[in-house]
Amino acid sequence: QVQLVESGGGTVQTGGSLRLSCAASLRTFSAYSIGWFRQVLGKERDFVAAISSADIPEYSGDSVLGRFTISRDNNKNTVYLQMDSLKPEDTAVYYCAATPSRLRLGQFGTYNFWGQGTQVTVSS
Repeated sequence: QVQLVESGGGTVQTGGSLRLSCAASLRTFSAYSIGWFRQVLGKERDFVAAISSADIPEYSGDSVLGRFTISRDNNKNTVYLQMDSLKPEDTAVYYCAATPSRLRLGQFGTYNFWGQGTQVTVSS
């Protein structure tokens, strides 16, 4: 059974940093693209960043570009999301997800497997 486990969440002050990790029990981890989404209670789950199986990153847009960096370590079956210059509006539950596709990585429906999420809280 495939498992994705997020870690690294917590509470930081505005301007602080966190590094989220997504550890996957996928046998062929390198063949999967991994995405990060975030969700605020009562709102939709929004795309944050993804890294394809070809190691190509993409980001949701100006809200995170230049502040968040996604990377992967195939030897550890882990994807990281480095989050710097955090803002209160980054507060959310962050989820990682996996797909064998390299396309449409910004879309919720592309992903086959999801983790349970990790809470990130940025205090002002």
